[in-house]
Amino acid sequence: MGGANSRVGLGVIGVAGRGFGAHVKTFSTFEDVDIVAVCDVYQPHIDRAIEFTGGKAKGYRNYKDLLADPAVDAVVVATPPHWHTLMTLDALAAGKDVYCEKPMCRFPAEGKLMTEYAAKYGRITQVGTQIHATENYHKCVDVVRSGALGKITAVRNFCAMNDNSEGLGNPADETPLEGLDWDAWIGPAPAVPFNIGRFRDGMHRYFKDYVDSWLHELGPHIVDLPFWALELGCPTSVTAAGGRYATSSIADVPDTFDVLWEFPDMVMTWTLMQSSSFNFGVGAAGGGRKLGIVFDGTEGTLLANYGLCQVLDKQGNLVVGKEYPVAAPPSPGHEREFIDGVLNRTECSCSFANHLPMHTALNLAHVALKLERKLRWDAAAWQVVGDAEANELIKPPYENGYSLPA
Repeated sequence: MGGANSRVGLGVIGVAGRGFGAHVKTFSTFEDVDIVAVCDVYQPHIDRAIEFTGGKAKGYRNYKDLLADPAVDAVVVATPPHWHTLMTLDALAAGKDVYCEKPMCRFPAEGKLMTEYAAKYGRITQVGTQIHATENYHKCVDVVRSGALGKITAVRNFCAMNDNSEGLGNPADETPLEGLDWDAWIGPAPAVPFNIGRFRDGMHRYFKDYVDSWLHELGPHIVDLPFWALELGCPTSVTAAGGRYATSSIADVPDTFDVLWEFPDMVMTWTLMQSSSFNFGVGAAGGGRKLGIVFDGTEGTLLANYGLCQVLDKQGNLVVGKEYPVAAPPSPGHEREFIDGVLNRTECSCSFANHLPMHTALNLAHVALKLERKLRWDAAAWQVVGDAEANELIKPPYENGYSLPA
């Protein structure tokens, strides 16, 4: 790859559902991008992606072989989250720019090292929180930063799924599918027998070993808005509680999960309910997935979701027709922004450095849930205050011979 106005040779690691349906297809629409390589542990996924590129992309079963391909300038990491950090670190060290799907990491030690590697190797990074680029989220940032809501004292985030694990059920363990390297799919996660429930259609998101909870799965899209609009740093403390109380399947992520983060002058919460579609007064009622963010200020309230930006005054009356100064200029699109960053060597809005505080907050919530106690976080020292057990848990428990670089 040359300088500005040249082309980007892109490799996509993980070309199953989102890796193929979103990334291979989306990046292929850019005239200055060539999908030169694809990688997956399941051969049918590789074959499908190569066919989509008209046979132009090379196929790899081992991501390290893709990283060694000199035609690859940048990579998309779209595997299940338990692989994100190790693949990303290897890519950065190999001199590749990285678009990493959310969650960027599962443990604070991972996110810190990913950010350090990006700086050390001078690479462009972008986390796959594509809602960040939407016009509606930019409008919400404009409202918050205008000061119209007064001082924000609390933000409440919620996600109501009403999906009962999408019919996952309780399939039995079986022999791995032909063409699938199950051991490579497992990688640093605990070794378990092949089960189609873990592998099919992105259902890894219902298992703690790969994603921890829906706070890591949808939280990066939802909680991104308050972290961005308020320019929040890391929280000073976190408390969490939850479990599997409402659903029956082989899934083991919490179906009910509440988190409280404290910041120097405000609090923020997360509420997950997998068993209902209650909208908490944000957006339209009715079935299906509901999500929202409520900014509570001394002069007003903002109700937001992916498509809603609704301002209420102190009495709860709807504010209409008011214009707010532009604080968040329009985005060319999340994927386009990454390619522009690669070509022009400019930082992306969702770079690892920009996303680190939010992902640290999400990661710490899972540590607090596991330990069943409040954690106080010292961002300067990058550790939990006075809690040796918690500080062991901010590091990834990789298995099968894998380890985080020193």
